[in-house]
Amino acid sequence: MRLGLILGDQLSDSLATLRVLDAGNDVIVMAEVPEEATYVRHHKQKIALLFSAMRHFAARLQDAGWQVRYYDYRQSVSLGFRSLVDVLAATVKEQNSTGQNKVSEIVLTRCGEYRLQHAIDHHWSDQLGLPVSVYEDDRFISTPEEFAQWAEGRKQLRMEYFYREMRRKTGLLMEAEQPLGGQWNFDHDNRAAYKREVPLPPPLTFTRSNTDQAVAQLVEQEFSGHPGAMDSFINGSSWATTRQQALQALIHFIEHRLPHFGRYQDAMISSAALGNAADTMFHSLLSPYINCGLLEPMEVCEAAAHAFHQGQVPLEAAEGFIRQIIGWREFVRGIYWNYMPQYAGLNGLQNNRSLPAVYWHGKTNMHCMKECFRNTFANAYAHHIQRLMVTGNFALLTGVNPQEICDWYLAVYADAYDWVELPNTLGMVMHADGGLLGSKPYCASGKYIARQSDYCRHCSYDVNTAEKDNSCPFNSLYWHFLQRHRQQFEKNPRMSMMYRSFDRMNEEKKAAIISRAENCLKNIDDL
Repeated sequence: MRLGLILGDQLSDSLATLRVLDAGNDVIVMAEVPEEATYVRHHKQKIALLFSAMRHFAARLQDAGWQVRYYDYRQSVSLGFRSLVDVLAATVKEQNSTGQNKVSEIVLTRCGEYRLQHAIDHHWSDQLGLPVSVYEDDRFISTPEEFAQWAEGRKQLRMEYFYREMRRKTGLLMEAEQPLGGQWNFDHDNRAAYKREVPLPPPLTFTRSNTDQAVAQLVEQEFSGHPGAMDSFINGSSWATTRQQALQALIHFIEHRLPHFGRYQDAMISSAALGNAADTMFHSLLSPYINCGLLEPMEVCEAAAHAFHQGQVPLEAAEGFIRQIIGWREFVRGIYWNYMPQYAGLNGLQNNRSLPAVYWHGKTNMHCMKECFRNTFANAYAHHIQRLMVTGNFALLTGVNPQEICDWYLAVYADAYDWVELPNTLGMVMHADGGLLGSKPYCASGKYIARQSDYCRHCSYDVNTAEKDNSCPFNSLYWHFLQRHRQQFEKNPRMSMMYRSFDRMNEEKKAAIISRAENCLKNIDDL
């Protein structure tokens, strides 16, 4: 018999492991283990989502006729299991001691983290005394090998060109070899600020089962030192835990959110104005389910494309959403597997500031940061502009060590797995990969935040000045960032205009801006 290990981000009926194995003879192993739950301080809701979804998935497999050995967290701890290989070793020993149907092989699907995959490839077979077979995760559209072939010989890797290949491969929003609407990308149409022109979508809540409740209690007891609150998980206002609920979330998105998703995907608004709906706007909230396997990327994209073809949503909304999945999601995965493990250690801007304490306690006078932290800790969620242009932009401008901010993003968001979080943070947010992921840093002053949100109207800082004592910290920090990296970016055609703007200022104003920025950096924990 063979043992098939299924991980917490592989909760899909179409998983290669399940296709390879025989339900009548082989055994599925699933386990909640300390090593995977604590190697960073994962948000409580992230742990709850995965443990609960794993338990529901295991029950579905058993109902479908599979033999499943499931070790919950307390069982793993009581049996002395720290890691997944500990679980497998004990299971193999127990099975082989019966004298019947000895284990002949371990079977699994490529995992989403280099750390674990390296151990599987190089150590598990020796540790277990058995062959370990790893199958490609074909839930993704592109394999690492296909991406490597596409990237080979290119001076620059640009998501836009890779995305076009994925559109051709999938046929999504295509007419023969040409994109519907005559253009590949409608991003320019997807940058509006939200001014209440249309109501925010109605909330979606999920009924919590006995399994969910038991997991919530476990997390509160065993992971009390981890960040985040459990309230929204317990009351069902965040995170589906079953395939059926995830499909419900997909239907809700297509009907209520996708029609306006494209236009407002970069918008932000304070919860004080519109309540909890402001935390999610028109975003899909589907990435945790796609990334853990409750939904599959192609079924989600096909649902969005179908909505367009049925006249339910505009083309720019469907295209913008599909681009995030078959374009950006596939692109960053390709970057990850093509350049690991060296990629994780890159620090192209030589940033060495420790992660400010505010990233853990969320208390600050900067309203934009406070809103993003509140959302993060309450829901294990913040949408991509909150991550990139607020908390990420602040880390970039203040020179935070990229490895520390990467670990933070990996810990606090329900959809964060190393393969997707690392390139997004280290490459896109921190520009620490020397421009591999993007041709320029995503740095911005407070004016960007003011344009895309109502945050600045609720803030004690003045977004219209850069040099005064009460000026928005983003403003002076932006110019400080540009000046300290001038040699690196001055000749970048996408940034040269900003250097010319700074140079046109009088010397007194420039000195005052730099002084304000240095004061912000010196007193970063008091902003």
